[in-house]
Amino acid sequence: MKRTFLLIELVFVIVILGILYTMFTPKMPNHKLEEVTNRVLIYLNYTRYKALVDDKFEKDVAEWFKRRWTMKFMRCRSDKGGGIYFTIYSETNDKGHTGQKESLKDPLTNRYIYSSNHCNKNIENSPFVLLKNYGIEDVQISCNTTDSLGQISFGVDGRVYTKLTSENIELKKPCTIRFISTTKEFRDIKIYPKIGYIERIN
Repeated sequence: MKRTFLLIELVFVIVILGILYTMFTPKMPNHKLEEVTNRVLIYLNYTRYKALVDDKFEKDVAEWFKRRWTMKFMRCRSDKGGGIYFTIYSETNDKGHTGQKESLKDPLTNRYIYSSNHCNKNIENSPFVLLKNYGIEDVQISCNTTDSLGQISFGVDGRVYTKLTSENIELKKPCTIRFISTTKEFRDIKIYPKIGYIERIN
């Protein structure tokens, strides 16, 4: 009888220790989620800088505003495996379809920050644009005003736009870009109106 109680007590202690270990052991960081969040933060700041030094206004071009430097998030074609990708570009053909040559280049690798909706790997393009390769399941943009997942455009005056149309839809309140991983972890980047300040908030 005494031996049985000792065994039950031992099992109880092991269970308690297991619960405490689960609760208080720090979780390992999700390196891929960290990596892609930090890279997008760098890319957004670079896009803003590019816009500040590259005035797109042309008096004789009616829709010159479409040429503002923009980061846009979109979904890959479902018949190509789905997923999410983004591009950074200044549209020059004014048709709403951007090509690789219109996109910004990563200053560190000299690769285009670009993909088509086929989402194929391309040695000329930055690998970070294909978010599913980094375990990103979803991107939620709180200020989305487009048919895509959302976009952020910058003007030479530092202002931020969420859609490039004749109305020039300007950001009025802070916008959050949230990256959600397949393990349901998330990281946020916040962009502020007027001055276009960008920061990571977690």
